[in-house]
Amino acid sequence: MLRRKLVEVSRRLADVDVLHGPGGRAPAVLTADRLIVTRVGVVVPAHNEEALLPACLAALGAAAARAPVPVSVVVVLDSCTDGTLEAVRRADPSSFDRLLPIACRSRGVGAARAAGSQYLIGTRDPAGLWLATTDADSVVPSDWIVRQLGHASLGARAVIGTVQVADWSQHPPHVEPRYRLRYRARDGHRHVHGANMSMAATAYLAAGGFPAVRADEDVAMTRRLVRTGEQVVWAADLPVTTSARLDSRADGGFAGYLAQLADRPCNRDRRGVPG
Repeated sequence: MLRRKLVEVSRRLADVDVLHGPGGRAPAVLTADRLIVTRVGVVVPAHNEEALLPACLAALGAAAARAPVPVSVVVVLDSCTDGTLEAVRRADPSSFDRLLPIACRSRGVGAARAAGSQYLIGTRDPAGLWLATTDADSVVPSDWIVRQLGHASLGARAVIGTVQVADWSQHPPHVEPRYRLRYRARDGHRHVHGANMSMAATAYLAAGGFPAVRADEDVAMTRRLVRTGEQVVWAADLPVTTSARLDSRADGGFAGYLAQLADRPCNRDRRGVPG
């Protein structure tokens, strides 16, 4: 069994090529079915996130430093009234191709993710762009982008990852076990989190992009990808650490879900854990 698995992995890796450029940084990742990734763009929607955004951007910087292609990050300032813009300006941009804030006044995370995605696509050919999105209260692992591109190299056109919570101290003691009972942190999971999803820009456009809704835009986007026949991988090897804060930035978002767990009786239904 182990030998067969090793042979299969070797066969897959033989189909993957990396086109190297000057200085050892690869200008393109060539996948088995000829999707050529030449750049990565990350969208971070933010509404009054001056406290948590610095850690988010620092983690993205570490992930960008390990990426084989240039990485741009767009922080979408959605009706911010605090120092979120200053937090972007103070961040270290050295690992990014670009680190840019853009403004919108949608007060809706769907429109914010859509605005950031469209900005990254711009007027250029979307064929070489890999789009990713996370949240301002979340910290990605340093291999986050590398692992996304690894899945893309094996045929994925969208990668939906998992999340983990580092600090449950703001919640009653029963919330964490209730959450863990419902959560499947393994490959093939069916959880959807805007804090941990990515896709080829061509797949994003073919599916119609993020809808301009106030909540569950990540679920709607994933359904669109599935309907258009894109290869969606439900991956557990790139978990993003997110906050368990009590104040929700989006109606029906992750904070709202945790608040529900604090009040409702425990059951074994593992479906419907939102991003």
